[in-house]
Parts: sequence; structure tokens; C-alpha cells
Amino acid sequence: MTTMPISLTAPLSLEKTRSLIAGDKVLITGTIYTARDAAHRRLIELIEKGGELPFELTGQIIYYVGPTPASPGRATGSAGPTTSSRVDRYTPQLLARGLRAVIGKGDRSPEVAAALQEHGAVYLAAVGGAGALLAERIRVAEVVAWPELGTEAIHRFEVSDFPAIVVMDAQGGNLYASGRKKYRQPR
Repeated sequence: MTTMPISLTAPLSLEKTRSLIAGDKVLITGTIYTARDAAHRRLIELIEKGGELPFELTGQIIYYVGPTPASPGRATGSAGPTTSSRVDRYTPQLLARGLRAVIGKGDRSPEVAAALQEHGAVYLAAVGGAGALLAERIRVAEVVAWPELGTEAIHRFEVSDFPAIVVMDAQGGNLYASGRKKYRQPR
């Protein structure tokens, strides 16, 4: 675990995601995509039908967020993470297609943990309740698929030093599990 944040440039390489350890603080610069429940459902439907996805998954990061409308002069409104477990049933299929990282909040299923290890990916946590502050790190926000879904549409964000923490790594490290274990130890 590092004390200084690690700078990541998205999209990410397999070597980079495999080098990250649960507890690492990261600052992401580059492109990330947004997707919530409805968008995940549509992505999986496209995969199952052999359709073309709205963006190439290899090396990408998906942020579980439904950004609010932008204020004048801003790329987006508040952009805080949503609960990740709501998309757990879809995540392993996306990781198998080269997705390198996901950002959200809350613990993940054993199936997602196993898929992260199998595909060399990481789960990053963004601070819930800090959506307005996180939005300051988003330089460009544009809808790339399914605008009829409103805030659940897929957006492409260009971010600069977007802060997150590696909570589940490709080696099986899990801050949620280790944190609970440490808390339960007698003092």
C-alpha cells in the first residue's frame, strides 16, 4: 500500500492494474465511462446478440454514477458514486471483455472478486457524498449512448486527477474484508 497517490492514465494496461494493491490511493487522468443499471443491462444484451458496443471495453474504466445536470461553466453537475453491488450480475462479463477497472462504492460479490482476479482488473472506490467535489475533476462530459436513459445514459468523462482508492485488487486483496477483520480484533 502506498502513501502517495499513484497517477494513472486511462485507458489502463493489464500490467498497470495487476500492479495495484488494495489500499493504494490513485489519481486518474484520461477517459472514463459512466454506466449504471440500465446501461449495464443494455451492454450485456448487445454482447449476447453479438452487437457493437458504444465504446471499446479493453483497458477502460466504468464509473457507476448518474451525473446531475451541469451548472453553467461546468462539464457536469454532482457526480458521486452509486452502490456497486447493483451491477454485480453484469460485471464479470464486462471484465472478461477487457474492462480494467470499475469505480463505485460498497462491497462486491464473491463472483466479482473472482472475476477481478481472473482478468487482472481492480475495483476502485470513490468517496460517497462528495459528488460536487468529484465533479470538479471532470473536464469534459458527453453522452455516448442511450440519451433516453437520462442520468443512466453512458457518458464519456475526461478527468484530471480524479481521486479513488483501490479496494479490491487483482491478487485478491479486499479492503472491505481486511478492514472488518482488523476492526474485530481485540484491542
